[in-house]
Amino acid sequence: MTERLTQQFDFLLEIDKAKRIQRQTYCSDGETLENDAEHGWHAALMAILLSEYANEPIDVLKTVTMLLIHDIVEIDAGDTYAYDDAGVATQAQREEAAAQRIYSILPEDQGRKMLELWQEFERGESAEACFAKVLDKVQPIMLNAATDGRAWQEHEVKLSKILQRNEKTPKGSPVLWEYMLQQFIMPNVEKGRIEKDC
Repeated sequence: MTERLTQQFDFLLEIDKAKRIQRQTYCSDGETLENDAEHGWHAALMAILLSEYANEPIDVLKTVTMLLIHDIVEIDAGDTYAYDDAGVATQAQREEAAAQRIYSILPEDQGRKMLELWQEFERGESAEACFAKVLDKVQPIMLNAATDGRAWQEHEVKLSKILQRNEKTPKGSPVLWEYMLQQFIMPNVEKGRIEKDC
């Protein structure tokens, strides 16, 4: 029992490092960049509140868990900005190695479960993974819109890149995709905060 509990607390202490992984998305104040822990918490709460818009019935707790653990790998792999083509090219390999190390800190049964859940999220094939991926994309887009497109402007993000990144988003929730497009993305295109190139 003591060894199992020690492994669990070792993991919990290790994942505290996610609070130090800075993302490229600003918090709604437009001044502070969010960290991975804040992103995961925010997206998990979105899953609880917005689950009715999933394309098909989902296990909300499973979806919330995916969202809480999906970026833990960035403790080792670092945050890869969504529109950084060079970083995205090596992201899967870096994150898989990180997942193997980090989830192995847990007792074997829990580590295997967490790793499998993370891999399911990455594949994006189950109803829960599809919806979790939608929220993982909606959350930063909502914050970008709330900050007058600050990060989009700083990184000179083009509309074609946003549309490409969200090709599969309607698969998880056409309702949320349409809302995101009409309320968050296109108004920023019209205001010149996102370059219209398509």
